[in-house]
Amino acid sequence: MKIRKLCIVGVAGLTAGLLYAHEESVATRLKTSSEVLTEIMSAPDSGIPQELLEKSQCIVIVPGLKKAAFIVGGKYGRGFISCRSNAGPGWSSPAGVKVEGGSFGFQIGGSETDVVMLVMNKRGAEKLLSSKFTLGADASVAAGPVGRSSAADTDLKLQAEILTYSRSRGVFAGIALNGATLRPDKESNTELYGAGVTNRQIVMGSKKRSPVAAAELTANLNKYSGRKE
Repeated sequence: MKIRKLCIVGVAGLTAGLLYAHEESVATRLKTSSEVLTEIMSAPDSGIPQELLEKSQCIVIVPGLKKAAFIVGGKYGRGFISCRSNAGPGWSSPAGVKVEGGSFGFQIGGSETDVVMLVMNKRGAEKLLSSKFTLGADASVAAGPVGRSSAADTDLKLQAEILTYSRSRGVFAGIALNGATLRPDKESNTELYGAGVTNRQIVMGSKKRSPVAAAELTANLNKYSGRKE
């Protein structure tokens, strides 16, 4: 029994090591997030429907969400959330978020996936800006429809507060992410805005101006969906 427990702990440690290894800098993640958005929105027939992006209240982009599995599985990623700005037209400065989740089962493998989430209303945004948030438990979530011809599917999807998408190996699709947990990335926020700044303060516009490193991502959000409130 003790040997089995030690093996499980060792395997869990190995999985965690795979997930946390080779993390990119904050500036690199911001640039990659901007590139992910551009590539997805530049393929209208196989990307996020424009009408959904227009209606969304917030967006979460997690480039390179890591999944590693060796008996004990796990997910880990760092990205950014931006919401419709309260200070005027366009989008807010991006705030850092961490995505974490786990699963158990006999599985071996690993992958990296770009994840995009659309928060469709202010109620969902309020929940997402809390200290800890679990998809499916704290707000309704559904795999988002893809492409221009998704109108028939869109009405059903709009019942969900959050629509989720993934892109892996060039294939973009809606994906269910029930059980994944999101929380503020305090380390990234400290690097970008200084210590003690919360995600709510950043996206609600009550804190400092957007850093230079975030300019490209904010510009692209405004380019693809810069509607006024």
